[in-house]
Amino acid sequence: MEYVGIVEGIFESRPNRFIAHVKVNGETVVSHVKNTGRCRELLLPGARVFLEYHPEAAEGKRKTAYDLIGVYKGDTLINMDSQAPNRVAFEWVQSEQGAAFLLPEGRGRIRNLRREVVHGDSRFDLAFELESGDRTVTPAFMEVKGVTLEENGVAMFPDAPTERGIKHLNGLARAVGEGYAAYALFVIQMKGVREFRPNDVTHPAFGEALKNARDAGVTVLAFDCRVTEHTLDMGDEVKVRL
Repeated sequence: MEYVGIVEGIFESRPNRFIAHVKVNGETVVSHVKNTGRCRELLLPGARVFLEYHPEAAEGKRKTAYDLIGVYKGDTLINMDSQAPNRVAFEWVQSEQGAAFLLPEGRGRIRNLRREVVHGDSRFDLAFELESGDRTVTPAFMEVKGVTLEENGVAMFPDAPTERGIKHLNGLARAVGEGYAAYALFVIQMKGVREFRPNDVTHPAFGEALKNARDAGVTVLAFDCRVTEHTLDMGDEVKVRL
């Protein structure tokens, strides 16, 4: 996926979850933060950040002309747009790389790909059908989680307690029992990590739910991303340690 109208700035402060004050060309501007997570280890005063500029903001009745979508943590550029992982996952499922991971023996096709599909008491990010080489069709659901928290080369989710995340995992597990294929995909919005783990310190119940989902037959996947100031693309598979 690609952004347009990117400008660079220096992060100053975050008065609340939704906005940040950023210095751009010597002037402090108000930017919408496209990630309501804590991001305390990322949004530090003086951090180099990237904003997407929307010149049509006033006409569209936006409160600000800027969206904060990226930040440098040391030498690592991290995409922190919480809407981006779903878009990247959608592109990946349709790609040859996605098919290689999702289709039995990498043969067949993925069809009827849809977003935001309700099943039971959950709304899953993606739904699709896996048609294998022998024309066997298996319906599937995928829940996508964006990951921006990293410590010493380990990516972790969540950075704050998420009861909604547990609900989605339980829903995926039930779907497997009903004959669906189910996937929990963690899109790590950076390069340079060696493994993914649930953040058992911040929310141990999520880690337990993820293990239970895995044991019920949900496929747990993690991939890093190729990140630039203007783009975000799915990268390589990352080892999952539960």
